[in-house]
Amino acid sequence: MFEPKGIIAAMATPFLEDESINWDELRGQVNRFISAGIHGLFCIGTNGESFALSFDEKLQIMEAVIRENRGRLPVYAGTGCITTGETIELTKAAKEMGADCASIICPYFAESSQDQLYSHFRAVAEAVDIPIVLYNIPARTGVNLAYQTVKKLALIPNIAGIKDSSGNFDNILRYIEETRDIEGKSFRVVSGNDSLILWTLLAGGSGGISGVSNVLPEIMASIYDLWMKGDFEEARKVQDCIRPLRDCMKLGNPNSIIKRAANLRGEKLGPCRAPFNLASESVDSAILDVLKLYGGEK
Repeated sequence: MFEPKGIIAAMATPFLEDESINWDELRGQVNRFISAGIHGLFCIGTNGESFALSFDEKLQIMEAVIRENRGRLPVYAGTGCITTGETIELTKAAKEMGADCASIICPYFAESSQDQLYSHFRAVAEAVDIPIVLYNIPARTGVNLAYQTVKKLALIPNIAGIKDSSGNFDNILRYIEETRDIEGKSFRVVSGNDSLILWTLLAGGSGGISGVSNVLPEIMASIYDLWMKGDFEEARKVQDCIRPLRDCMKLGNPNSIIKRAANLRGEKLGPCRAPFNLASESVDSAILDVLKLYGGEK
């Protein structure tokens, strides 16, 4: 059974100034993350601006990342859509292209009950033979995937784990507590909040899907590597050191801040798609002050 683990880079989607996809840079980012020691690649997630991409663009991005990766790291593809039918279609495409795992967000915009969420994820899992990581991010979807629902979903053979981006550590703990003793399979919990990765590992989780990796990939990868070596004190120091960058998230949409910080650090990720792009001298100045803590431009 596939097990999500380690630090998985929540890849930003690079754009040119006209907001078309920068394919050369996308391929370059794959190799950048591999060279930095990242443990997995997650394309077309929240940091990848999945909400701003067409269905065809998602297919093309998945194909480009999988092809450039050449099997070197596990590739997670964000295939969650608003409807069950479209989610199945995109997840089937991810399977056919060679993705290792599909990450599926809770349906958004229209309200869903816990029973509807269970039926949605079960239908996708039964329709596609690919490992699935559930994705809980209530601030964006308007619904929290309850631990009781996750406990039931964890019994489905190809549902391999959950990414929790609620920012609520007790929510992560409940997921871990309720799924640790499933007979005949493993179910892994990973943090979608960069600040909680080490604490999730210590609680019995298996890693994190990290937006900050777009800015500091080596630093983020080292949290997991140090923890695996048993060096908790050093891992804690590294975990703590990203706090100043995390504090910058209050300056705007967090995904836009991450992309802007990566650009200011020397990457060529380009703008976010309008209206989510940042163009603020005061925000840039605040981010640059923080980036000095990490050695400035990479």
